Amino acid sequence: MEGRAAAHTLEAMEASLARLAAFAGRGAGNAASTRADPLRDEADACLDGMAEVVSMEARVAGLKVHFAAGYARAAAAMAAAAASPQARMAQEMAVTAEVACVLTVSERSAAALLSESATLTTRLPLTLSALQAGSISWQHARVMCDETSGLDPAAAAALETHFLDPEAAIAARGCPAGELVPGRFRAKARRWRELHHPESIEARHRKGAEDRRLEYMPDRDGMAWLSAYLTADAAVGVWSRATEAARALQGPDESRTLTQLRADVAASWLLAGVTEGTPSPRAQVLVTVPVLSLLGAVTEPASLDGYGPVPPSMARRLVGDGAESFLRVLTDPRSGAPLEIGRTSYRVPKAMRQWLRLRDGRCTFPGCNNHSLDNEADHVLAWADGGSTGVTNLGQPCRRHHRLRHTTAWKPVGATRDQPPGWISPAGRSYASEQQDWEPPRWPKGLGDEGEGWELEPPDWPDDVAGAVGPGETGPPLPVDPFPDWELFIAA
Repeated sequence: MEGRAAAHTLEAMEASLARLAAFAGRGAGNAASTRADPLRDEADACLDGMAEVVSMEARVAGLKVHFAAGYARAAAAMAAAAASPQARMAQEMAVTAEVACVLTVSERSAAALLSESATLTTRLPLTLSALQAGSISWQHARVMCDETSGLDPAAAAALETHFLDPEAAIAARGCPAGELVPGRFRAKARRWRELHHPESIEARHRKGAEDRRLEYMPDRDGMAWLSAYLTADAAVGVWSRATEAARALQGPDESRTLTQLRADVAASWLLAGVTEGTPSPRAQVLVTVPVLSLLGAVTEPASLDGYGPVPPSMARRLVGDGAESFLRVLTDPRSGAPLEIGRTSYRVPKAMRQWLRLRDGRCTFPGCNNHSLDNEADHVLAWADGGSTGVTNLGQPCRRHHRLRHTTAWKPVGATRDQPPGWISPAGRSYASEQQDWEPPRWPKGLGDEGEGWELEPPDWPDDVAGAVGPGETGPPLPVDPFPDWELFIAA
């Protein structure tokens, strides 16, 4: 089977080489170019060529995995039976050293390749197939190896299926895995792993909290690193508060960047408390939590903006302590859709900005990792051109990509109530948006009757709507809140 897969990969690479030759033949001044704009033809050929090279690099990585795993198996079969653990370790060291010398890499790198090759060929068939087909990169494959480590075979297969099988019962939303930059794919894979880990997130959080610490490490040029390993709510709260304080200090007479201001503010707080002239805003932390987890009826994780899944006990504590920054967005209990504001006000209300943070998570530009708290609401279709102030016409780019949008031909398109806008490049190429990988809530049958199992659909709730929209707003009214007295349950 693996031999046939390698042969198919080689055939695909031959076809890729032919396409690369065709791309290389196109360009300005080339007689083969029949387009009216030969420079545009050359630019498109270069972009197409780079995309083809990326696909070929992935296929080459798939072949490297095939040969590395094959050599390890052959070497193990040829070696004599190890008489002791020390002898077995020596045999493994010999195999690693051989691969390191062949590839001209360190033995540490060779050991990592052998380990990942074994994982891909024995535990992750969909990942290996996608790599050999060129639809994901080697970096994506390594992320999958990392995020499935420590999981049993069934859990690892479920994670792999979610992201790489479009026919899965609950397939990943938004861009295919290979169209996400590896760092963003890791974040989505880690979130799914947290939500579906066979061990309770509460139990894992208790273990992790015991390891909290503050670390100091000297660096060059009179500088040093100070880092803290904290619970997620504390870390996100500190970061958000420092960011808000840094933004409050910005102005025409302030030469420091936001990054420098954030570091200076945090240092001032730690060394001398909040000094005069340094703003001390309250942290703005958003927590999205399934209502039944909020009530303690189930253990489905909550989600902390800027971090990901957290134990429901953390969310209940934030709410129970009266955290003013906790935002409970009133949405349709089936679709999760927010309220459209309509074309009555250019200014984006605070509640809608909060919803955009929840919908988008980060800057909507492909691959950008900028945290949502730092981003700016932006009309997809400009207000001056007739665009409305509603979630279907709003994006949340960071300042850099907001400026890119208004100073170049890059433009966002296609936002919906639940999906951030994608982007079209100056070359006319479309890049899909990265969506939040939300899943339907897990409703206990009978709303919590023990032992009755789970269902994906909520119980029947009335579709009646609760009155009109807010003053000066247009659009559909809010649906009935099925748990209007939720704060009373928290207190209980």
